[in-house]
Amino acid sequence: MKKFLLQFLLFVLPIALIAYSTDLFVSKELKTSKSYTAGEYSTWNDLYEGKINSDIVIYGSSRAWEHIDPTMIGDSLHTNAYNLGINGHTFWLQYLRHRVLLEYNKKPSLIIHSLDIFTLNKGQDLFNPDQFLPYMLYNKEMKNATIDYNGYHYLDYEVPMLRYYGKKDALKIFAKLLLKQPGDSVMRIRGYQGRNEGWNTDFDEVRKKMNYYEAKFDTASISLFEKYIQECQAKNIKIIFVYTPEFIEGQKFIKNRDKLIALYNEFSKKYNIPFYDYSNDSICLERKYFYNNLHLNKAGAELFTAKLIHDIRPYYKAGE
Repeated sequence: MKKFLLQFLLFVLPIALIAYSTDLFVSKELKTSKSYTAGEYSTWNDLYEGKINSDIVIYGSSRAWEHIDPTMIGDSLHTNAYNLGINGHTFWLQYLRHRVLLEYNKKPSLIIHSLDIFTLNKGQDLFNPDQFLPYMLYNKEMKNATIDYNGYHYLDYEVPMLRYYGKKDALKIFAKLLLKQPGDSVMRIRGYQGRNEGWNTDFDEVRKKMNYYEAKFDTASISLFEKYIQECQAKNIKIIFVYTPEFIEGQKFIKNRDKLIALYNEFSKKYNIPFYDYSNDSICLERKYFYNNLHLNKAGAELFTAKLIHDIRPYYKAGE
């Protein structure tokens, strides 16, 4: 029996070492992509490499990522700012970024948290799953945050190279990076990306499929959100809630929008957190500032960021 075990180990160990070394090599190269997975690697890299180190950080979904320019905020308020908005994800993954931020970077003095109709919901599918590939192996925190979604199996976090099986797009990008092929342009500046786009047909397509959308409230997400607020206050990290502009016709499409805003107001009052709700801002009436009902284009984002800076300046100074 001992002889068999020894022979088995001598057979398996080289394979395991090769798989682990290959995993490290592929992951390291893939991380360098500036555009794959909508540019999320650049933000994850800055988080894990301790390069955020900003007094002001911005949390949220794509409505944070594309609506709030951290360079404008940093220049205007004479500080450093970084946008940690994560495309397509609700608070569950926003909280993962928060945890990673605190573990590898200095503590921010202020969080601008962009809230929306999806923040306190939790879907079933892991949106844009390839963004997690280079960071997953033996990453307990990432596993705990993503394992409940449809996307990866438990062994994908524990067995080198297993999660890359069937990931044709990611492996193609790896090959292009290895061969130094052109076309990998920078998408994000300090986590932010403005979109130079006009109004598209996204909203029209949605309205063809349904008469309205009803915001969903996930109990676990709401509990985690409150825990996050309490943790920030215990660490003396200030929070500002922001509901960025949403096209007026899109607002009318949300059946229970008033209930959602009321919930955010409850958290605001309970924890004495400023809530800047731009639902009634004049930007919301102008289609030219949006590329769909939920997202501002670059012109709209710059106009909105300037308004946000003006509104939070007194609060930020008071908190210095």
